[in-house]
Amino acid sequence: MKRKYIYIPVFILLFTLFVVSMNNTAFEFNHLLSGIQWASLIPAAFLMASVPGANQILSLRNGLRKGATTAIIAVTGRFTAFALMVIAVSLGLHAILQTSTLIFTIIKWAGVLYLGWLGIKTILSSKKEYEDEQMSGSENQGESRNAWHYAKQEFMVAAANPKALLLFTVFLPQFISSDTVAAGGQILVVGAVYILIEFICATIYATIGGKLKTIGLSGRVKQNLDRITGGIMIALALWLSTSKSEAP
Repeated sequence: MKRKYIYIPVFILLFTLFVVSMNNTAFEFNHLLSGIQWASLIPAAFLMASVPGANQILSLRNGLRKGATTAIIAVTGRFTAFALMVIAVSLGLHAILQTSTLIFTIIKWAGVLYLGWLGIKTILSSKKEYEDEQMSGSENQGESRNAWHYAKQEFMVAAANPKALLLFTVFLPQFISSDTVAAGGQILVVGAVYILIEFICATIYATIGGKLKTIGLSGRVKQNLDRITGGIMIALALWLSTSKSEAP
């Protein structure tokens, strides 16, 4: 199986888990949907998804380096991590985090270290990246081959970011009813809606990066943009390190 198709069975598995979870829910589907505060959820989700966090900055950077197509393909890694989080929360992950500060602290510092390392690596590799582009004479060379690499990177950033976990354990549950019977199914629904909205925003970031790539920016400008991206990632890591190490 080619690498670019590796996420097909993953998404089939996630969809199967979603269907099984919905079929095991003892309530009507209409009741599930009516218990969600759609008027508040949609604008709040767009606001959260559009804020330039670690993954959106990564989409912008990937678009700048390899083009919008590769950056958009790469976000499948992010949404695989998000989908796993949504399923875990619907199955009771929130309750586990409430009783284990240690687990949340481990997740938090894994995210801090990974984001910090990725930011430093981005800054240090920026010069060589664009020197290699100029020597090869083709910026689009190997774009499809590299999509897998960037998808893995998107997955790691999303999975290691405790703020992404808090999004699904604290933020999204605010928009569902207090009906404990329906809560699991509602989490799956609002999680799927948020992922769709996140995809729209990620596509915009990737497209902006792709446009910047095609307008003929000089290597020095691209290097500076990459260094800014790395600096933002380091700043996000520092911010995460100073946030409370408490489970939601």
